[in-house]
Amino acid sequence: MELRHLRYFIVVAEELHFGKAALRLQMTQPPLSQQIKQLESEIGVTLLNRSKRNVQLTAAGRVFLKQIKEGLSQIDHAVDMAQRTARGELGKLVIGFVGSATYEIMPPIIRHYRNQFPSVKIELRELSTLYQVNALLNGHIDIGVLHPPLENDKLKVNTVRKSHCVLALPKQHPLTQKNQVYLKDLEKESLIIIAKESWPSLYIKFNFLCEKAGFTPNIDQEATEFQMLLGLVSAGMGVSIVPAATKRLYNLDVVYKKIEDLPMHASWITAHRKDNPNPALKHFIEVLNYFLNL
Repeated sequence: MELRHLRYFIVVAEELHFGKAALRLQMTQPPLSQQIKQLESEIGVTLLNRSKRNVQLTAAGRVFLKQIKEGLSQIDHAVDMAQRTARGELGKLVIGFVGSATYEIMPPIIRHYRNQFPSVKIELRELSTLYQVNALLNGHIDIGVLHPPLENDKLKVNTVRKSHCVLALPKQHPLTQKNQVYLKDLEKESLIIIAKESWPSLYIKFNFLCEKAGFTPNIDQEATEFQMLLGLVSAGMGVSIVPAATKRLYNLDVVYKKIEDLPMHASWITAHRKDNPNPALKHFIEVLNYFLNL
């Protein structure tokens, strides 16, 4: 039994006239009649009572018509879903991200993607850079927003954002009154910095620049996320170096100052497996590239 035989039968059942049904199907009447007879032979049931004047559905034909209409509708729906999934309009996309990517990177990209592809389920997972790399290689996430450096032949990497690093101070700190602040001004300060495991490149770069300036930084506290770090700064526990993008987190109790001799940027990258077959990923990357080119 072929699907086309079922579709032929539906048209004949709707028209109750072989000539009119043949016109709708853009075929001649004899082969259409032959196809219906073949269908009845295969299922062993008479579906249509034929006479010279009219065609009528048998009781079995009415039941058969109802069932195959429902069945073909489900098949059409399945075909449509399969095609939409293949085009990346349906399905699931799992995105890993570091906490600092939630400030300015993730919200507009996710919002734009959801507007274009509302039927794709998005699953967000906050993971450190190390855990994201493992999750990408194991196929547990489709794409990650993480911190450099990252070198792996299996992964495609793009830089999505760079932000100048600035000094975060408690509101009443003496350095807030200086017109210009230099790295050497931090020599005797209690420093709160992002933990090495959370952002290795930032940690290493800051320590290197302090040593180049002639002192070893007095790291009093480490934090895994900038929300925690800025909370400690606002409580007067010390000062910190943060990406300028984090300014929107705290503005009431924290003052941000440029450090004149601090050539340091915070960077965010995306990474995904080069052989990831998920069609939804392709569209997410297109949205990502759109924002990169704005």
